[in-house]
Amino acid sequence: MDAKGETRAADGMDTTVIRETVRDRWSPDSGAALEGLSGLVEIPALSPSFDADWQRTGALHDAIAHVRTYLDARGLPGATTEVVELPGRTPVLLLDVPATEGARTDETVVVYGHLDKQPEAGEWSPGLGPWKPVVKDGRLYGRGANDDGYAAYAAATALEALHAAGGAHARAVVLLETCEESGSRDLDAYLEHLRPRLGEVGLVVCLDTSGADHERLWLATSLRGMISFDLTVRVLTSGVHSGHASGFVPSSFRILRELLDRIEDPRSGELHLPELVTDVPADRLAEVRAAGDALAPTLPLVEGMRYSRDGTADVADLVLANTWATTLSVTGAEGLPPLADAGNVLRPYTSVKLSFRLPPTVEANTALEALTTTLTADPPYGAQIDIARADAATGWNAGPRVPWLESTLDTVSDEVFGLPWRALGLGGTIPFLGMFGRAYPDAQFVVTGPRGPGNNAHVPDEWLHLQQTERVTEAVARIIDAHARA
Repeated sequence: MDAKGETRAADGMDTTVIRETVRDRWSPDSGAALEGLSGLVEIPALSPSFDADWQRTGALHDAIAHVRTYLDARGLPGATTEVVELPGRTPVLLLDVPATEGARTDETVVVYGHLDKQPEAGEWSPGLGPWKPVVKDGRLYGRGANDDGYAAYAAATALEALHAAGGAHARAVVLLETCEESGSRDLDAYLEHLRPRLGEVGLVVCLDTSGADHERLWLATSLRGMISFDLTVRVLTSGVHSGHASGFVPSSFRILRELLDRIEDPRSGELHLPELVTDVPADRLAEVRAAGDALAPTLPLVEGMRYSRDGTADVADLVLANTWATTLSVTGAEGLPPLADAGNVLRPYTSVKLSFRLPPTVEANTALEALTTTLTADPPYGAQIDIARADAATGWNAGPRVPWLESTLDTVSDEVFGLPWRALGLGGTIPFLGMFGRAYPDAQFVVTGPRGPGNNAHVPDEWLHLQQTERVTEAVARIIDAHARA
């Protein structure tokens, strides 16, 4: 500590000022970041999947304008903001801040977030609402508060704190898209369009993920891929009384069961096709074991229900089943009448929606081709087998961390959180990470955020943990500083 009692890093950056600046911006009393984010909550900026007429509605553009006004007001030296909108695509907002004096100039830092939102999704608790920001018990309630409106304000605050504290950063570009909740279907085009402008990207900070608690720094290091499609088995051109047809014609449901058994063991749930499975990398396995019981699932099982890896005392086995195993779920069906209306009819067809979660390193299109071939080849009894509305997205697996990042994570975790940082894989699919991974395969990735258990993203009563948001913002600032000096 210096004569004023302030803590300074070896590079001269005042870490006390970092913390004070961050706390000031997120203060529930008069914090500029919290006030700006509260205003963003009020804008019903639904993603295009939930607002097909988004261009006329204008809410996405309203969100862009609101956040741009805030970013422009930060007064970051040399900073510019720009709205980029390719024809027929959702807009992207860029904040471009030149490197500080003496910082590295060979690489760019990209900080990612998104401004589009999920819909209301049902009844909110009394006093709360999707477009009504409410600060209560250290939380900000409202749709988009934690998914993912905070990212824009955390990124700007981290850069402000660095300038206030004598820190450093390479050229920093904050990239905010408006299509993430629709699968980031426009992002690939923007990454390609912006490639010459972004230059050599050495660090990507993604502020759109969650951890296992609100106490420590969590990094996501892998995401599963996914495949979904409609599978239809048709045996008749129209339904027939079962007394007249059964025995002559096999049930479409029985044929469907036989087809599913071609690809999945009905007892263990393991997938048979080699194109759908892979080994768990040693570094990912080590991360899961280091996290230990913190990753244990807490799901609303019915009485008497057991987890799929029943009998194991190792939480890691359960976690790996969720993050590195291939799984199949039937998420919808057609051709089956409601139970009250089901008569003695041999139905003409059965259709199901199949959803596969793939290990992060499995190539989704290769897996889809293998599934299609296996399910449609030599159909039982000559039934008609159709696959429609197929969608495939490859997952993401982080590369090895370089020494400067590893040591910075250790230091920041100790000094900001007071607990060791931990990594986790996510069982879901976030397409933007795969896109960034393909665009910048040699970059270092810090995929983090303040979300944790119970934050209610996508459902009623979504909330943001404000103290954890402060800590994550401070951590991001110090990681960006370390990159600038590496």
